[in-house]
Amino acid sequence: MIARIWGAIATEKGADAYRSHFEGSVVPSLRRVPGHRGAYLMERDNEGSVEIEVVTLWESMAAICAFAGPDVDTAVVEPAARAALTGFDDTVTHFTVVVDTVR
Repeated sequence: MIARIWGAIATEKGADAYRSHFEGSVVPSLRRVPGHRGAYLMERDNEGSVEIEVVTLWESMAAICAFAGPDVDTAVVEPAARAALTGFDDTVTHFTVVVDTVR
């Protein structure tokens, strides 16, 4: 399994808007992609802003390619997400999951 990790920054209001976007749009879209294995949306308050970290789980790089297109290291950030955020990473990081205790 491969973890695809991406980060962003938002105001508290923006973080709420991003969470709604993630649950209402991103998650349903991800569930339709063959090879998608789950996702985590994490937040951390940081002196007036909110750090956001998204981890999506995939069975293969081919599955990630079906979601992200041929440039798998470029972040997929929809306009609604961009509007909610004050900043975000343009790229993602991929890690191979070597131990999984969640399943």
